[in-house]
Amino acid sequence: MQTPRPQTPARPPGAQSSGNSPEGASQPPHGGAILVDAELRQLVADGAIAGNEDLPLRPQQIQPASMDLRLGRTAVRVRAGFLPTTVPIEDRIKELGTSTLDLDSSEGAVLERGLVYLVQLEERLDLPADLAVRFNPRSSAGRCDVFTRVLSAGHPRFDEAPQGYRGGLWLEVSPLSFPVRLRRGDRLCQLRVHRGSPGLSTEELRARYIETPLVFDGDRPLSVDEVRFDSDGGLELNLGLAGRDPAGWRASLHTEVVEFSAEGAHDPALFWDAVHAPDGRCILAPESFYIFASRERLRIPPDLAAEMLPVDIGIGELRNNYAGFFDNGFGWRDDEECGTPAVLEVRAHDVPFLVEDGQAFFRLKFFRSSARPERLYGQEREGGSYQGQDLTLARAFRR
Repeated sequence: MQTPRPQTPARPPGAQSSGNSPEGASQPPHGGAILVDAELRQLVADGAIAGNEDLPLRPQQIQPASMDLRLGRTAVRVRAGFLPTTVPIEDRIKELGTSTLDLDSSEGAVLERGLVYLVQLEERLDLPADLAVRFNPRSSAGRCDVFTRVLSAGHPRFDEAPQGYRGGLWLEVSPLSFPVRLRRGDRLCQLRVHRGSPGLSTEELRARYIETPLVFDGDRPLSVDEVRFDSDGGLELNLGLAGRDPAGWRASLHTEVVEFSAEGAHDPALFWDAVHAPDGRCILAPESFYIFASRERLRIPPDLAAEMLPVDIGIGELRNNYAGFFDNGFGWRDDEECGTPAVLEVRAHDVPFLVEDGQAFFRLKFFRSSARPERLYGQEREGGSYQGQDLTLARAFRR
């Protein structure tokens, strides 16, 4: 088992950090911004984001407004997930851990479906006092139905690191539909660094939409009066079933192991069942995992990023959008205005649940970034991207 690095508790806001703000970093307009690729590279150069000496950080980890994080050497099976509040993570692992898996071998290790594992990430943080971090699963993890969330030492919330955080990071990993083979260095989650509160207000988003339409019906941009703005600076968008055959995919039971890092390794027919909706609706089976797509096509301007959120987290019958962060430039093409559908990761709970074409299904919350990234989403990317997707499965499955 990898020996966890010693941790230093997170500094309170305003405390001094040994890291420096990246040179040329913009002051946050209107109170906040998400940092872009050049600033993320500077944070790496300054040591505010650091990796291990034997597995250096790779340039391909940095996206327009996010950075991929990598699995460490060992996965520890634990009896339950937990929040690292009063008990150090290392002590909780000793209490709850039942076995360890070596991810550093050439074969990696298979994580079984329905079990919970904890993996220390290769990256650690030494944030300046004015920067905080949010984490989210990468799209390929979400589309394989691998549930993940990040733990920061001493912090009482998942998927966050507070301002000035100094210490290591752990990833809770739970394959829910398929057994999955993972290796050290695999990238299941990503971070985004922000200063202040970067979210657009409803008024700001509406004004921006009038200037630059963000949502399309086919090739036709929807007018500002045709889209629904919520009170929190988001757009409500809909499920798209009509006009697609299949209309979605449902994860099969009792499959072979998914080779997570092997692009195009699997025949989708061996892992997925087609979902048909000839009348524009279908019934979801309880505790089954589905891939659908949005009815609308989206585009994210170069100076904005976005996150997919539930329409109403209190509905209860569905959990959707495991991995919903959109980097700057998703669906954006200078030579056309049509956007790209969003892929939806959906699990029904408790009872069979009817879904229909055009049903309000998620919100898109927009965030200002500190500048236009040097590279937009999908440009010069290592391997394939989801820029031209429509009901696209994870990269491990052949298209």
